[in-house]
Amino acid sequence: MTEEFFTHVVGARPQFIKLSPVVQAMSKQGLQSRIVHTGQHYDHAMSRSFFDDLGIPLPDENFEVGSGNHGEQTAKMLVALEQEFLVHSPRMIIIYGDTNSTLAAAIAGAKLNVPIAHVEAGIRANDIRMPEEINRIVADRLSSLLFAPSQKASEQMLGENIPAQNIAVVGDVMYDVAIRFGETARENSQILEKEGLQKKNYVLATIHRAENTDDKERLKALVDALSVVAKSVRVVLPVHPRTRAALKKFDMEALAEKSLKLIEPVGYLDMVQLTANARIVASDSGGVPKEAYFHNVRSVILREDALWDELIELDWAALAPPTSSNSVSDVIKYNLDAAPGQESYPYGKGDAAPKIAEALANWQLERKS
Repeated sequence: MTEEFFTHVVGARPQFIKLSPVVQAMSKQGLQSRIVHTGQHYDHAMSRSFFDDLGIPLPDENFEVGSGNHGEQTAKMLVALEQEFLVHSPRMIIIYGDTNSTLAAAIAGAKLNVPIAHVEAGIRANDIRMPEEINRIVADRLSSLLFAPSQKASEQMLGENIPAQNIAVVGDVMYDVAIRFGETARENSQILEKEGLQKKNYVLATIHRAENTDDKERLKALVDALSVVAKSVRVVLPVHPRTRAALKKFDMEALAEKSLKLIEPVGYLDMVQLTANARIVASDSGGVPKEAYFHNVRSVILREDALWDELIELDWAALAPPTSSNSVSDVIKYNLDAAPGQESYPYGKGDAAPKIAEALANWQLERKS
């Protein structure tokens, strides 16, 4: 390896998706990439299948860190990433989103004085109790280039006294992917036929956040709420490994299997097809409601914050924190027949990756001059 390589560090499903258009756009600019997978998501459907579906080159390195407590997982990544950066001397490290992989790469890179670029910078939930919020703040503080997905994200960073010259509003790379792979999913995914689902006649639910799966009362509120909704419309739940373990731990698996259609985690194209054809989406994910919006599908966000405030402001999403089953089921049922939200483009028009690649090419030229 030479210093001309840009090293991308990823580890979880949303990062694989964001990586795809960026690597391809950088290649068109003549920029070479090295892909490092921390192994944060270790299940095939959570990892390898996404590389296959999105046509991403297989990682040059996979640390296979796996699950664990935050400290244990992040520490393993730090050790492995430091060695990776020392051996291969990247010109720049590119990080994505807000996972522990993001945090570990930012810290390891900063300690070695390697410049860092953060894709999806400036997002805030304004809840420092969330591990992801800590990851976002630290990653932004340690990055030299900050690629904001929206004007609001840029304003957030400016309010935190991050230098304006380090920030570029490029749009959301997830929208690039939605545009590119939407038709591919329609043509190639057989998930609706496989699961016996009819278009616009089911709710797609996802539950995986630790604050929901690790808290028995919150998880019960969600399972009970979805079970109520399932009396009038099918509810499909691809079960995250963490959620499966929690359902078993709290003796809720039988109830969930009786009321809901539980399926195994799916690859990217199948997830696109499930999302685009859902009547609505109910999710505690940071990214899934935004992906639903890209496919003109309303969502109910099963948490206290939207993370993407534009979805609420444009009336494409509603909040339903799992404080009680009745409150959650009421919000979901109301949104089943709600009108579409406003037409707007707060996350750009699907050209974020080329803008990022151009900025990186310019940065490299400036470094050489």
